[in-house]
Amino acid sequence: MKIYSTYSVKIKKYNNIFSETVTIYRNAVQFLIEICLLEWLNIFTIQGNQAQMMYVESLCHKTKKNPFPKYDFDSKFYKMPSYIRRAAISEAIGKVSSYKSNLKNWQDNPVGKKPTLNSCGCVYPSLYRNGMYNQTDTYTAQIKIYHNNTWTWLDIDLCKSDMDYIKRKCSNRKMCAPTLQKRGKEWFLDFPFEETIKLSDKNDLVIGVDLGLNSACSCCVMDSKGTIYGRHFLQLPSETDHLNHSINRIKKAQQYSNYKTPRLWEKAKGINNDIAVKTANFIIEIACMYNADVIVFEHLDLNGKKKGSKKQKLHMWKARSVQSMVTDKAHRLNIHISHICAWGTSKLAFDGSGITLRGKDADMPTYSLCKFKNGKIYNCDLNASYNIAARYYIREILKSCSVTNRLDIEAKVPQCSKRSTCTLADLISLNAVLDNLSVA
Repeated sequence: MKIYSTYSVKIKKYNNIFSETVTIYRNAVQFLIEICLLEWLNIFTIQGNQAQMMYVESLCHKTKKNPFPKYDFDSKFYKMPSYIRRAAISEAIGKVSSYKSNLKNWQDNPVGKKPTLNSCGCVYPSLYRNGMYNQTDTYTAQIKIYHNNTWTWLDIDLCKSDMDYIKRKCSNRKMCAPTLQKRGKEWFLDFPFEETIKLSDKNDLVIGVDLGLNSACSCCVMDSKGTIYGRHFLQLPSETDHLNHSINRIKKAQQYSNYKTPRLWEKAKGINNDIAVKTANFIIEIACMYNADVIVFEHLDLNGKKKGSKKQKLHMWKARSVQSMVTDKAHRLNIHISHICAWGTSKLAFDGSGITLRGKDADMPTYSLCKFKNGKIYNCDLNASYNIAARYYIREILKSCSVTNRLDIEAKVPQCSKRSTCTLADLISLNAVLDNLSVA
């Protein structure tokens, strides 16, 4: 599989000199979007992105073989370099293609508002090599910009620490064309990198991960037989206290009708991002410690309006960000990422005794512990991590079985037929049935 990553390099000294280049590029994209809308029936029938781009260019760019193009692009954007013109054409085709696809889906199933065509928005130009970007030295480069009513080369100095980081971390990756970007009042070159990774085919050990609200995460290391090799918890008490304090300050301000509190929100988001980064790093460290082959998460549906007394805390929960960071890190280490149904992972006891009791129902002051029907007291997040890893193995084992064996297994272990209620006890029972089948 291919992995793409982007690293930003700050451009030193210059500030407002690039604004005119970006404005001209956006105007060109908007002009080309209108052309693509008018000619979409012809563009759609052409196969291949390169062929579509060349067709649109023939409609608007004057050449010796094409002296009278249908649309007058060159007079509006005089002497625009061919590389940036083709980048604008590709951007316009992509936006119109996305709009037409969304419109067709809405017409087939008219749910919600009718999709609209987004304008060029905040697009930035890609600086293709040789034509728009040249690396002159380790920390210097040349880029072509629009300045003083003409397209000219500009020498720029790149941030030393950023370039050293790229040299240290990305030397074995393929560097693609950079993009000129503005963040705040400063300008950057965003360098995309491409690398090819071959993921492991094994699933000898998996890490079952439960991302919790009370604790950052709980991990268990399990094999296909249901044997537990390790249990690990990440508690971030100081960061959690800081986040709760920040959220309470926001609530207090909102009680006095002060709804615009950007500084308070910025502080809370910063603490929240720090918790997400530390959680992702912890999960990867556990996976590397045991040489795990797969990391298993719950498929969390966080859409919709949050309700209840803890809705603010749930709104700040960055479970998806953690999963996204872990996915990027794990793939570089040849580790698979998988997701299972989240229903009942904490609610059902891993030993198969049924639904657990928590909080007041179990006469306990905390929700981090749960009570099984047989009276056992256990950590709720750890119980969930067992069930998460077990459901992954149950799914993989049943997928690899023939239809006859699968029906035989489901007859002897009926719980396996519905994976949303599977637990670790069901995995152990499933392995016992498989052993009997192999002996027979």
